[in-house]
Amino acid sequence: MIDAPIPNGLAPAPGPLTGLILTGGGARAAYQVGVLAALAQLRRDAGSCGGNPFPIIAGTSAGAINAATLACQADDFCSAVDGLVYIWQNIHVDQVYAADSFGVIRTGARWMTMMSIGWALARWRRSRPRSLLDNAPLGELLRRWIRMDRLPRMIAQGHMRALAISGSSYTSGQHVTFYQTDQNILPWQRSQRLAVRCELSVEHLMASSAIPFIFPAELLDLDGHPEWFGDGSMRQSAPISPAVHLGADKVLVIGAGRMHEPPGRRTTQITGHPTMAQIAGHALSNIFLDALAVDVERLERINSTLSILSPEQRRNTPLRPIDVLVIAPSRRLDDLAAEHQSALPAPMRALLRSAGVSGEGKAASGSALTSYLLFEPSFTNELINLGMSDTLARRAEVQRFFGWPTQPPSVDPAAMRRRKAGFAEAAREAAATKIAA
Repeated sequence: MIDAPIPNGLAPAPGPLTGLILTGGGARAAYQVGVLAALAQLRRDAGSCGGNPFPIIAGTSAGAINAATLACQADDFCSAVDGLVYIWQNIHVDQVYAADSFGVIRTGARWMTMMSIGWALARWRRSRPRSLLDNAPLGELLRRWIRMDRLPRMIAQGHMRALAISGSSYTSGQHVTFYQTDQNILPWQRSQRLAVRCELSVEHLMASSAIPFIFPAELLDLDGHPEWFGDGSMRQSAPISPAVHLGADKVLVIGAGRMHEPPGRRTTQITGHPTMAQIAGHALSNIFLDALAVDVERLERINSTLSILSPEQRRNTPLRPIDVLVIAPSRRLDDLAAEHQSALPAPMRALLRSAGVSGEGKAASGSALTSYLLFEPSFTNELINLGMSDTLARRAEVQRFFGWPTQPPSVDPAAMRRRKAGFAEAAREAAATKIAA
């Protein structure tokens, strides 16, 4: 993870560079937007409104979409966050994947059929669906919403230093970090993971967010060779590494699931063999959550070791201490999703029932799988509110991390309210224009 020396060719920065890590998790990524909204508010309270507090951003899976949005609007962080809030507050599943009866039958039902009687249909190649769901609507939304053509300008003007998007190659088995920068940062390579410098596109976002089995793989160019890529959280053993390689001195990590379970045994009623949905949800949680928790623990151990070395010993190691702040949900998002499963369209509920998702609230089963697919306002708004409250509850830690004053500056409250209202209105108008386009 922090096995990277200070990147070659980087000019000395006037202050520590702050990196932002946005992890994956499908619909769970709405939580990240709540955290970002609270950070924007705390930043305004500290008297800072313009510019970009995160010159280095690394995103994976759905976090890659949020990361690209921030990077492409890095000249106005507050406006970018307002836009993300608007989109996630109003998103619906049909903007992400085909959730109507025809769409579900065309992909989901056929996929389930292949799982059950595929041996009888093996000779009919055309009947083999590529994934459980068709995410073509997401591609259309991203092309309207995210102005990837602005990224080179944001980097050239100094608003951004680097953006990294990670994906996993089904072709080679490698975990690949694609990054864009104008700094002299050489690509790096570690065991089963490598970095490639390139011009990022919506296709990279689609590949990084292609949840295994659920969304289809995306074909990307890797050093002149086409390879099929899926979700960047797969085989991502060091989620914090890209930001460090790109020069970050301190890192804010926003997770999409609880990093640590409360002490004591979680009691559940045994109702028989686990369903396909329960197993799939467990597997996805392993992909999206476990590597981050391990990487944070590794970073903290290395920081602790470096702190007891002499100055000479520290000069002789390529490792360097990285200040890290992790903000992750205080609630189990599986339980939260269980309260909103009924918000899914009827065809999707039927498909998930066939996989073993049932019930609602405390009686729900398989809700972990649902939490990655529940792109509906009732769920995403709760996640946004949870992200805001979790961040504001740690106000003092956040202020120390960024060096913001603990007491807000003297400002005119009426002027601040007008400023915030202006940001929100501008975001709504921009979003409405893009969606209508």
